[in-house]
Amino acid sequence: MIDEVYTDAEIRMQETVEHYKRQFSTVRTGRASSGLVENMRIDYYGTSTPLKQMAKIAIPEPSLIVIQPWDSSALPAIERAIQTSDLGMMPNNDGKIIRLNVPVLTEERRIQLAKLVKKMTEEGRVAIRNIRRDANETIKEFLKEKDISEDDAHAGYDRIQNLTNDFIVKIDQLGERKEKELMEL
Repeated sequence: MIDEVYTDAEIRMQETVEHYKRQFSTVRTGRASSGLVENMRIDYYGTSTPLKQMAKIAIPEPSLIVIQPWDSSALPAIERAIQTSDLGMMPNNDGKIIRLNVPVLTEERRIQLAKLVKKMTEEGRVAIRNIRRDANETIKEFLKEKDISEDDAHAGYDRIQNLTNDFIVKIDQLGERKEKELMEL
């Protein structure tokens, strides 16, 4: 029973780490990355669609993102979504493709983005702790129903805590790596 709770918690924590890995990829550094725009939602014929499902995204050089939609009628919608996003970039639309020049980050903007990364890291830690809490509640229910002994419950709590510590370290490492990447010139 406790093994099932542990396995479930481990899977959920791993999914949380993967989620935050994707979140960190959307924070822009001084270089072009498809992660900056690929999950951007575009209003396409009344449906909110991720950009990566409606266009080819290429990085031909370190400071340029090229977006080539499968349907050229989507260009205005893509351009509008980029302009209203918090990317801080102006799209250059030539009728067939959109070019995004990735400007060099100012020191002030780097500091703002580093604060955002810190906030995201803390949100990740909280998400991991919430999973721990859920797992511990399940173990408490088993104990209350007399499905497990107190020794088993304490061993389960310890395993869940160790798992939590491991995943919080992973989230912290992702955040630190992104902060370091932001502060590089």
